[in-house]
Amino acid sequence: MDIGTVFLVLALAVLVGLFISQPFFRSFNNRTPLLDTARVDSVEHRRSALLAERDRLFSALQDLDFDFALGKIPEEDYPVQRAELLRHAAGVLRELDALEGHPAEAAVEERIEREVAARRADAASRRVAAAENAIPQEDELEELIARRRAQRKDKAAGFCPKCGQVVQRSDAFCSNCGTRLHD
Repeated sequence: MDIGTVFLVLALAVLVGLFISQPFFRSFNNRTPLLDTARVDSVEHRRSALLAERDRLFSALQDLDFDFALGKIPEEDYPVQRAELLRHAAGVLRELDALEGHPAEAAVEERIEREVAARRADAASRRVAAAENAIPQEDELEELIARRRAQRKDKAAGFCPKCGQVVQRSDAFCSNCGTRLHD
């Protein structure tokens, strides 16, 4: 091996080493965009978490109001629980406003109340639609039961003289034993 080949291999190794180590020699200014991206990602992550918490709190408020309307929550517990949820939701909305650059003096309580009122109206309209379409009221049920009993009473003719099975007026034979009922 001659000396020229050795220098050529050595020069090539130095160039490859410099190319590979290039990221280590970059200045701090070149790394700043990477740090900004990480900060933006953490801000977006926090914003996403706050939005999820806001939606959870609004749903919890709606559920609390619905449960109170159904009588599942005692009257003395309802205001305490509602105030706690409103306080927590107000804090979440303040943080969201700070992240999004909205003024801090925005009426947070009013925003919460508007959101809850909108959800209540939506839930109320769904309940009314369900009540109209599906389930009859108790008085209507009692009336339906009474009518059905009257219809069954009119149809029943008595009992089979041989086996005692209930027979209808229109039956010519007993459905249990086959005895002829009418002559």
